[in-house]
Amino acid sequence: MSEREQAKSIIDQLPEYKISNLLTFLRGMQFDDEMEDDLYCERLVENYLNDTSPDKHETITLEELAKREGVEL
Repeated sequence: MSEREQAKSIIDQLPEYKISNLLTFLRGMQFDDEMEDDLYCERLVENYLNDTSPDKHETITLEELAKREGVEL
């Protein structure tokens, strides 16, 4: 039995009055994931903006990238 199936089994056995507390907890966990994603993206932008490398603005074409990575377009 997978962990997801185990969790569903436990939920099915809970009395109805505990379900609202469980929903609050699960929504909090979902919110944490969204916050972590946002924080990760913010760090990427900050790192880019604070990067002093003179070549950070250099670009290559999609074709060049594909060739370098061994991908055929």
